[in-house]
Amino acid sequence: MTVYLDHAATTPMLPAALAVMTEQLAVVGNPSSPHRTGRAARQVVEESRERIARCLGARPSEVIFTSGGTESDNLAVKGTFVARRDRDPARVRLLVGATEHHAVLDSVEFLVAHEGAKVTWLDCNPDGVVEPATVRAAIEADPGSVALVSVMWANNEVGAIQDVRAIAEVAHEYDVPVHTDAVQAAGHVPVDFAASGVDLMSVTAHKLGGPIGVGALVARRDAALVPLTHGGGQERQVRSGTLDTPAIAGFASAVVDATAHLDEEAARLVALRDDLIERAMAIAPDIRPSGVWRRGDVSSRLPGNVHLLVPGCDGDSLLYLLDAAGISCSTGSACQAGVPQPSHVLLAMGVGEADARGALRVTLGHTSTQADVDAFVEALPAAVERARRAREATAS
Repeated sequence: MTVYLDHAATTPMLPAALAVMTEQLAVVGNPSSPHRTGRAARQVVEESRERIARCLGARPSEVIFTSGGTESDNLAVKGTFVARRDRDPARVRLLVGATEHHAVLDSVEFLVAHEGAKVTWLDCNPDGVVEPATVRAAIEADPGSVALVSVMWANNEVGAIQDVRAIAEVAHEYDVPVHTDAVQAAGHVPVDFAASGVDLMSVTAHKLGGPIGVGALVARRDAALVPLTHGGGQERQVRSGTLDTPAIAGFASAVVDATAHLDEEAARLVALRDDLIERAMAIAPDIRPSGVWRRGDVSSRLPGNVHLLVPGCDGDSLLYLLDAAGISCSTGSACQAGVPQPSHVLLAMGVGEADARGALRVTLGHTSTQADVDAFVEALPAAVERARRAREATAS
């Protein structure tokens, strides 16, 4: 039996989303075709777009379907940079949070290497939060050079929630658009695109109970974007490619379900999260959560996020020992799994390299139970003891 505690990597599909997608998989129709079956598929797509928009505080015309969070981040960062730079050659600077997901970080590095971009990394505080004052100072260093600000809504490793509205207000004083990666936030904490004030927002289905392989870039109608793919001109001439009608239908169902039960599910997960953290800290006096954690708090940390620092251990050793005990969790982003380096997120937060190597990410979701938490806490002491012995043996 496996206890699954890696919901930040991907979470099981919600039953309603699975049913809707399965039904649509049996129906033929290209939503770009003008005949009856094509029009039927188009109706499913557009009704799904309307449902997603309504749940995320956006207009349907602002929802651009993509293959997921990585594509949405790439389109937002690269597409905005090129459009802004082409309009005004002085706009070559990107202001980016130092704790961003690699879909953003690597997009920025590509632009630096190939498009003449310059980047200013926005430092965070010890809780992993980028302060609006930090954004202001970075812009004011050379306001006319900034093409885009990108700061994620909620961090995928430590669960820190940013004040994206305050950041957007600052950036807009200088006519600078703002992108936020809301992949971890949507469906888990309140997300309202219009109220946030951001210009572009990335979301994906498989983090909130939908299928893998579909997501969206929510972009204001006046957002300047150069497409990364070319072809049929679907999705506002910004993202070409035949739309995956069944996946989009499943995505919409998951968004509706997740947002409808958001408050009650958040309260349930917070109770499990806090119990897990307190019991883990009781195992050894030096085990502690990274970032901000307050019992019952849902405003500064994702409800289902537990990120532990376990000094004297290698995170990979802990991961494999727990896996052998039937516990599936992670050391950080699934996109970086197997990379033997300390987390850039923790280093940016001021965590020392030795402690950063002993990080463990445990993330809860809609299938998580008290029994899952109990199983993790029961398996942790032996895993910590063996991982510490292995570290000591290696050091000697």
